[in-house]
Amino acid sequence: MGRIFETRKATMFKRYAKMAKAFTKIGRDIVIAVKLGGPNPESNARLRMIIQNAKAVNMPKANVEAAIKRASEKDSSNYEEVIYEGYAPHGVPVLVECTTNNPTRTVASVRMYFNRAGGSLGTSGSVSFMFEHVALFKIEEGGLNKDDLELDLIDFGLEDITLDQENKQFIIQVKFSDFGNMQQALEEKKISVLETSKTYIPTTTKELTQEQEAEVMAMIEKMEEDDDIQAVYHNIA
Repeated sequence: MGRIFETRKATMFKRYAKMAKAFTKIGRDIVIAVKLGGPNPESNARLRMIIQNAKAVNMPKANVEAAIKRASEKDSSNYEEVIYEGYAPHGVPVLVECTTNNPTRTVASVRMYFNRAGGSLGTSGSVSFMFEHVALFKIEEGGLNKDDLELDLIDFGLEDITLDQENKQFIIQVKFSDFGNMQQALEEKKISVLETSKTYIPTTTKELTQEQEAEVMAMIEKMEEDDDIQAVYHNIA
């Protein structure tokens, strides 16, 4: 059917794979949230925010409700969040964020990805000190004023606020330890949150050649195909 069709098909499959990955992540996040705080979003702030994230990626409401129901059952899988640390090729520090019900399986897989690429799995703390753990909140720009927002939110841990002009959204950054404070503040101020996320920001960056960067990114892409691995962070400039 031609190269154009094949290109479109590949793009479509890639998009579907990304969507499936997002649904899997949210499903596991729901399990953890329900186990920690119960199945009622009204009394479980963490679950409430995950449901909002599900809407942001167009996860069907029926899928969300089914995940909450499964998580409420006594014999449901117990997932836990685990961070593995190591070095990719060319000495690039890497954090691998996982959600798993079998850490033995997951650490073996992570070690395999590092080894096959010529990197190495490290010990806890070996590279995490090179990253800052932060939380991000996306809110609609609407009629909000950036300067007023800064004044309103500075006492709740606000570190930075930027305007995404293309999507007409403000992105609020706080230390991850201030996630709860900011979440509560936004709810009390009736500011609707479109999406929340946590991420690791490198405190320094590393310059690589184009070929070296391609080697590192090939390893990261393999990792990101693994259902247990939710995100991979690095410090490539």
